[in-house]
Amino acid sequence: MEDKGLIDLSQVIYQNCGLSYIDRLSVLKEKTLKRLLELELKYFEYIEYLKTSPMEWDILIELLTINETYFYREENQLNECCSIVLPLMKKKVSDRPLRIWSAACSSGEEPYTLAMLIQETGQFLPGTVEIIATDINKKVLQKAEKGWYHRGSFAFRRIPPNLLSKYFTEQDNGYQIKPAIKNMVKFQHFNLLNDEKVSIIGQVDVIFCRNVLIYFDQVTTKRVIRNLQQHLTPEGYLFLGHAESITDMAMGFQKVDSDKTFYYRKETDQDETVQCISG
Repeated sequence: MEDKGLIDLSQVIYQNCGLSYIDRLSVLKEKTLKRLLELELKYFEYIEYLKTSPMEWDILIELLTINETYFYREENQLNECCSIVLPLMKKKVSDRPLRIWSAACSSGEEPYTLAMLIQETGQFLPGTVEIIATDINKKVLQKAEKGWYHRGSFAFRRIPPNLLSKYFTEQDNGYQIKPAIKNMVKFQHFNLLNDEKVSIIGQVDVIFCRNVLIYFDQVTTKRVIRNLQQHLTPEGYLFLGHAESITDMAMGFQKVDSDKTFYYRKETDQDETVQCISG
């Protein structure tokens, strides 16, 4: 009965948020067993509990999602975006702010790093770049919105000292993001599989969705990428984690290779015409 309940729970999780534990039941059990013992519930009872207590989903999501991140993570991508991609997009957009979406932003290190590096370029006036940061985990979003990180936090393992001293103030045995950077980022609770929520984001020029697809099966991955592609402006850019590839999925992106990293550009009708002629 317990094994069937665990299988059923994995299917409910998959349907709700796309996280695939169907082939990793032992991992799912390890992540949830303590919670079920606290509630004194069996797995089949827990499924019913989720139906009658929607707030329990927040606790479950917190148990399931790994939020290991830090400032300046995969720095080559960040530098490429801020020094190459954004100035390129700036030339094409003059009547509105550039918009960046940090999907699955966790506790905020990625979008805040982008904000700092954008400031470092000296090419963008206040208000000319908007950063939208979203995550499915409400608890890490609360931390992100505060913008305070403990001094000994793993988050600072790679940040250059000059950025730390320039964009943070020391506070309560930790560091607080300065208002100029904090105000560049707007946080939202978000499920990437909720089509209605995705539509609210609107059109964006650059998307960071790094180290997220590794938790999805191919069906869910394609659904997420399709949603992201639809919300990118023409010739917009998508940054994924280095272990994630959509090159062979025919999802409407062209791979861009630079000296130290790679990322994707949304294909245009002109790209498709050239491919047809070349073929």
